[in-house]
Amino acid sequence: MDGIATGKFIVDWALMSVTLFNAILLLWLGIMVLLNAERRTWAVWLAGLGLLMGGVFFISHAALLGHGLEEFSGDMNFWWHLAWLPVIGAPLAWYVVMLWYSGFWQERPNPLFKRQGPWFAVILLLALAVVLLLVVANPVPTYVQVWNLKPLKTPNVAGMPLLFLVYSVYMVLCILLSLDALSRPGPTGRLMGDVARRRARPWLISASYVQLVVSLLVAWVMSWIMLGLRSHTSLYELAVTTIAFDLSIAALLAVAILLVGQAIVAYEIFTGKSLPRRGFRRQWISTVILAAGYGLVVGLSLALGLRQVYSLLSTTLLMTIFYALFNWRTHRERELYVEHLRPFVASQHLYDYLVRPSTRPAGRLTGETTATTEVDAGTPFRALCEEVLAARVAYLIARGPLASLVGAPLSYPEGALKSLPPLSDLEREFASPSTMCVALDPQEYEDVRLAVPLWSERGLVGLLLLGDKQDGGIYTQEEIEIARSSGERLIDTIASARIAQRLMALQRQRIAESQVLDHQTRRLLHDDILPQLHTAMLLLSGRSELSPETARPVLEQLAEVHRRVSDLLHSMPSSPTARLTEGGVVQSLRQLVEEEMSGAFDTVTWEVEEEAETQAGSFSRVGIEVLFYAARELLRNAGKHARGSGLPHPLALLVAVRWREGLELVVQDNGVGMEAAQPSAEGTGQGLILHGTMMAVVGGTLSVESSPGEYTRMILFLPEGA
Repeated sequence: MDGIATGKFIVDWALMSVTLFNAILLLWLGIMVLLNAERRTWAVWLAGLGLLMGGVFFISHAALLGHGLEEFSGDMNFWWHLAWLPVIGAPLAWYVVMLWYSGFWQERPNPLFKRQGPWFAVILLLALAVVLLLVVANPVPTYVQVWNLKPLKTPNVAGMPLLFLVYSVYMVLCILLSLDALSRPGPTGRLMGDVARRRARPWLISASYVQLVVSLLVAWVMSWIMLGLRSHTSLYELAVTTIAFDLSIAALLAVAILLVGQAIVAYEIFTGKSLPRRGFRRQWISTVILAAGYGLVVGLSLALGLRQVYSLLSTTLLMTIFYALFNWRTHRERELYVEHLRPFVASQHLYDYLVRPSTRPAGRLTGETTATTEVDAGTPFRALCEEVLAARVAYLIARGPLASLVGAPLSYPEGALKSLPPLSDLEREFASPSTMCVALDPQEYEDVRLAVPLWSERGLVGLLLLGDKQDGGIYTQEEIEIARSSGERLIDTIASARIAQRLMALQRQRIAESQVLDHQTRRLLHDDILPQLHTAMLLLSGRSELSPETARPVLEQLAEVHRRVSDLLHSMPSSPTARLTEGGVVQSLRQLVEEEMSGAFDTVTWEVEEEAETQAGSFSRVGIEVLFYAARELLRNAGKHARGSGLPHPLALLVAVRWREGLELVVQDNGVGMEAAQPSAEGTGQGLILHGTMMAVVGGTLSVESSPGEYTRMILFLPEGA
């Protein structure tokens, strides 16, 4: 007989091609699931091993086809018995994995667990019965016994082996129960689990329906074969007749494998990853093309009965072409990566930003001026949203200790920032940096769908809010990781640049004040005081004794000089160091509230820990001064703005001084609140920005928390050793 299997060229070529195609895809999926699993739980192991078992079955199938139906070599029995292991285990593995994916073991008891629990026990009993029949009753003959039509000594019902009957029920029931679990799933504890199910479930349900058709077809073919054996039909005639069914089953399983692979790469349901990865999908497409090409080429060479050297040459040529295409694709992706990376590594012109003089007055509270240019954070943020993430809408909002430094949020498209609900409740969901993202309620956040936390060594420093993708897809894991790193870098860059710029502005102001003071001092000494001293010296010269009338002009001149010098000393900048050293920062703040803001609040509550007041004396003079000035600014802001246009309840102020491995000073009021989520950069908030900068200089932080109509809490923290 020429060729393989039946000897019919078209049939043999198609059957071998589909068999190799299925084997390659199943083995690749099984290996990738196990290698890419974030946490290799028992369900992940079962999913990966189930896919590998399917690959083993098709390898055995290809080996049997390659030997031909009439060959009786010793390894035929090995491949014959090896094929039975995945045949028995695959239905149970599919059912258990679908139960796990649907939330069968999540938050028990749940409706799915109650509905499927008894059936799960039935499936386990059927699987045990199949194994016992396979081991004890020895119903599976050797390949030679089947070929010689030797009688099968096994329990049967009406001439049909009991194993086949039990296996058919077991196989069909596994698929039907899997469809029920997928159609009515239980709860999910996975990040964006509902999104994962919406995208992966249609593929899994379709794959289950295809497997149901395969199960019914297999049960019918087994029954037909057993009836043929009872009528003593030639095995070769049976094999040739059933080869069409074999090809149909292999083709249906190829469709099911493609559907399962699509579910895995669309949202990595079996790997435990939080989000899919873009590269995984491209690799899957490349593998499908490779498997199809390899199956066609190798199947053709085997069907034609070519010499082994020609088969080897054809597969070598095929592998070389695919490897070259893989390298080309890798280099192309690297070029795109570098192109997307360029806006993030390009110069931000920080030197020009720092050295350009400030020309525009900023705020009434501090008298500080701000530069006419800003850090170019909009360009990399726009590149991130447009080219990397392909997001329709995105907001980058600084939170925590860096909020007062960064200022207004960045938005994409520019100027698209809308009114957002308070973000304080959302921040509570980010307990640690391990939380990658959180899905948002579209009804509450309008066009925003995803919140990505941004972290630094100081804790939560910002939020990146993302809308839908432009193509309607979902964000991959790489995209979220890139977005997270880029957002953290942008916030850090803006905060660092503004700290440096404001310090430069303060230094320029100090230099100008010093020059003015020096000029005034020189002018006063040269033009006023020195002439008066010279006049007094002339009046005294040449007179041994002075009468009261003569001494009076001299005394008046010296008194005027004394007054001028005293005024000059008083006009020089003063420092609260003496008052802080004498009474401490807490006592100084108490005096400030009592003297300057006596009528600003209805009630004032002080919560001062003894340890905190004691430890405050261990800080440096500069650190305590910066803390005092910042606290004074916070108290003045609370007294001036907390009532708003009208407050329906009495205004209460809480000042708390605590020791938390550093000095923590909290200023909280129950006023109208402030828009902490969307601070304005034009004319307001400059005092907070300035003092936040000074706190950062001495190693501390200034953070703001606010809820409209409820409270505003501002926290100053000076770490131990600052």
